[in-house]
Amino acid sequence: MPAPHQQEASISVEEYLSTSYRPDCDYVDGYIEERNLGEWDHSSLQAAVAAYFFAKRRQWGISVATEQRVQVNARRFRVPDVCVVLGKPGEQILTQPPFLCIEILSPEDRMARVETRIDDYLSMGVRYVWLLDPSSRRAYVATAETGLRESKDDVLTTENPALELPLAEVFA
Repeated sequence: MPAPHQQEASISVEEYLSTSYRPDCDYVDGYIEERNLGEWDHSSLQAAVAAYFFAKRRQWGISVATEQRVQVNARRFRVPDVCVVLGKPGEQILTQPPFLCIEILSPEDRMARVETRIDDYLSMGVRYVWLLDPSSRRAYVATAETGLRESKDDVLTTENPALELPLAEVFA
């Protein structure tokens, strides 16, 4: 039985990659999974986060994209709200792990589904996954070493390289 927001019939990776979805969808083990988005809080936070990183891209030597397809394994493609790559990616669909993936919660998101997405990123080798909740103004950090935990800091940070995101600026 398909998960909520999931297409009923199985399709091939080739069909997924040759089809345009508006908005783009995840592909999980042969099924299309719609992503929750399209509401103001989600969209404006996504824009603020992407704009912050985009403004710093030359200084930090990064590339930033919104809604970029990432092939997390042979049968799964995820579309993070924002992803950050060190340097230039060199591929249209990312098969090498981004340095940072950022997901923004929507009211309809269920934690079990979000945790599966985060696990996919970490299993692929993404070093940092940040989860932002616009309604509660809370932030969560996931790494392979620590798992998912709520951040009590005012600034989210990474190491090697050191990137930062001041939450007051993007939650404003």
